[in-house]
Amino acid sequence: MASNRAALILLTALAPVSWGTTYAVTTEFLPPDRPLFTGLMRALPAGLLLLAVTRVLPRGAWWGKSAVLGALNIGAFFPLLFLSAYRLPGGMAAVVGSVGPLLVVGLSALLLGQRPTVRNVLTGVVAAFGVSLVVLKAAGALDLVGVLAALAATASMSAGTVLTKRWGRPDGVGPLALTGWQLTAGGLLIAPLAVLVEGAPPALDGRATVGYLYLALANTAVAYWLWFRGIGRLTATQVTFLGPLSPLTAAVVGWAALGQTLTPLQLTGMALAFGATVVGQVGAGRGSVRAHGVRLFSSTEENDRKVSMDVTDRALRR
Repeated sequence: MASNRAALILLTALAPVSWGTTYAVTTEFLPPDRPLFTGLMRALPAGLLLLAVTRVLPRGAWWGKSAVLGALNIGAFFPLLFLSAYRLPGGMAAVVGSVGPLLVVGLSALLLGQRPTVRNVLTGVVAAFGVSLVVLKAAGALDLVGVLAALAATASMSAGTVLTKRWGRPDGVGPLALTGWQLTAGGLLIAPLAVLVEGAPPALDGRATVGYLYLALANTAVAYWLWFRGIGRLTATQVTFLGPLSPLTAAVVGWAALGQTLTPLQLTGMALAFGATVVGQVGAGRGSVRAHGVRLFSSTEENDRKVSMDVTDRALRR
């Protein structure tokens, strides 16, 4: 049913909306210049919590796949994201991330056999342009390391999104367990780097503790579960076109909570980016998403689809 598909998209959209608050929390609540420690505190506690809840471990080839996905979606992405957030002004880290839909369109062509359409490419360009207008006020002398970190973070997350779609999930394993595997693998990858590069953990006051709890639970455990659940049921392109909601949320939070202003040009950019997000959902599930030799769904998902008659899943099988 169309209502089920719309509900799925809205629930998946809560993930980038939550991630849009990351920039404000990082700058206002957390100790400065600790990108690796912050990435560790965001990933590993959430991953261990989900492992304890699901009590499911990878088997066979999924040990390696979980390590790869955990490295791309978490282990590399989190430190690079926080490094860019610490070094770039305003929402500039987010605007660099707005090229993610274009990267996913290209990677989907290579790994999923999905032909890039003119519509998807133009929509991606409009989304990136709209987000860039939103953060124009932050323009100025940009930190090269911060920009490169933001680009690398975007590339890592884009590759992780497409590979998550390509590999699906093993039989009998739900998105909550898959999320726990990746968060734990990514957190374990970050841990030794954090110790070697940043040394002993900083002393945490009440404000920092609240910030880390928010990042680990709502911003990571819940948000990534919704995200990976959406990847399993929507096309990779549909999911990634929800990404611009993150910088838009960051701009709204900056305006509402941090006293930042929004100019008419920024409001125009927000409208363009949001419009591109909506267009990225309409009709995206109707095209051919069959990749030769690629298994997109596990038998568990197929059984769920037969029970729920979810239009999104049926469209993906066409």
